[in-house]
Amino acid sequence: MVLKLYNTLTRKKQVFKPIKEGEAKIYGCGPTVYWTQHIGNLYREIFEDILERVLRFDGYKTIHVRNITDVGHLTSDADDGEDKMVKAIKREGLPMNSDSMLKIAKKYADVFFADRKKLNLLEPDYWPKATEHIKEMIELIKKIEKNGYAYKTSVGLIFDTSKAKNYTKLANLKPDELNFGSRVKTDEERKNKTDFALWITNQPNHLMLWDSPWGKGFPGWHIECSAMSHKYLGDRFDIHTGGEEHIPVHHTNEIAQSEAAFQKYPWVNYWLHLRWLVVKGGKMSKSLGNVYTISELEEKGFSPLSFRYLTLQGHYRKNLNFDLESLESAQNSYNRLKNIIVEIKDDGEANEKYLKEFTKAINDDLNMPQALAVMWELLRDSKAKGKLKTIAKMDEVFGLDLLKKDDVKIPEEIKKIADERQKVRDAKDWKKSDELRDKIKSMGWEIKDTKEGYSLVKI
Repeated sequence: MVLKLYNTLTRKKQVFKPIKEGEAKIYGCGPTVYWTQHIGNLYREIFEDILERVLRFDGYKTIHVRNITDVGHLTSDADDGEDKMVKAIKREGLPMNSDSMLKIAKKYADVFFADRKKLNLLEPDYWPKATEHIKEMIELIKKIEKNGYAYKTSVGLIFDTSKAKNYTKLANLKPDELNFGSRVKTDEERKNKTDFALWITNQPNHLMLWDSPWGKGFPGWHIECSAMSHKYLGDRFDIHTGGEEHIPVHHTNEIAQSEAAFQKYPWVNYWLHLRWLVVKGGKMSKSLGNVYTISELEEKGFSPLSFRYLTLQGHYRKNLNFDLESLESAQNSYNRLKNIIVEIKDDGEANEKYLKEFTKAINDDLNMPQALAVMWELLRDSKAKGKLKTIAKMDEVFGLDLLKKDDVKIPEEIKKIADERQKVRDAKDWKKSDELRDKIKSMGWEIKDTKEGYSLVKI
């Protein structure tokens, strides 16, 4: 089956053709670890996980790199202002020093990795940190400067976007439409309003500074991704991912500086961008105060894999609406799915008919809603054979642990009602038995009568 992906660079779905046969190199922009990642951020993690799972399903060997930004990312994506990590130190009342910055980074990176585990995400091959790759950034900036794409101002070393080959191709906008003016309002020395800092030297009080050929300073935000992807994936690679908000600034600048350094066109062949998780039509973000974390959802009784199931109901190139009602519906569907599967007896080899339909769906630009529909159709097909093995294969992509038996502790109150119901059933009081069954169901459990008595299943 041929894999087709929507390429932001060309504005169309294209057949995936890797640079090296049988291998897919992927780079994705990781988090700035200054706070707990909310579920909008983690939707991004699931998207990239699905991409890698589909590539593996299709037989590709994947080499996957995700970065951790722990320095140099300013709050406004500008070249001046407050670093997000510094903002976190102030928020948590820690001493204003580099040790505090690293402590903050580790704290929130650990939370991030724990949440990823709850969502059953594959681990990338590399998790490079910005602070551990300053040398690589400096070497890359040297190449850019040597090739004639950089100049100095009082801010630091600046990239000259007017010399970049087709600078606006990714965003598909004219330079005047990129709205970068606010990013450079304090730097009148800049030649073009879209020019951006490679190395910043005008903030001597910044908590983390390094020596460089351009003076003591720290890297601009964009350079870290180009440097780290180059170290682990080479001069060119297959797929770069990210949120759609990165298209007009971060990813546009990554392309410009990387192609300036390596003189490879295109630097990356396929660009995949995820749309937003939205609340009442608006983007979910900390600044808007409309966010949830995975832990907060768990406190409300939702499982992380129910959230994963919810995200599979939407296509990555469309905004996905989120509210607690839709999550509750997704959790009910997910629990019902697992309850159906646990009752299936293995009956042979995988079902080729349904596997073919499933493969067609996932290879059509990662169409997870259609892939889910195929699975449900399989389950409803009373004549279909090989259901368990087929679902196991499908779950290599879904990542929902569909065949894993949950070790669910039944509450004492539920067991007490179930025991009472068994007694009234033995006494053939069917009306009372039905009332107690409905009561148990209203409390989130389904009771199933067996020859031995009963069983309870979480719904």
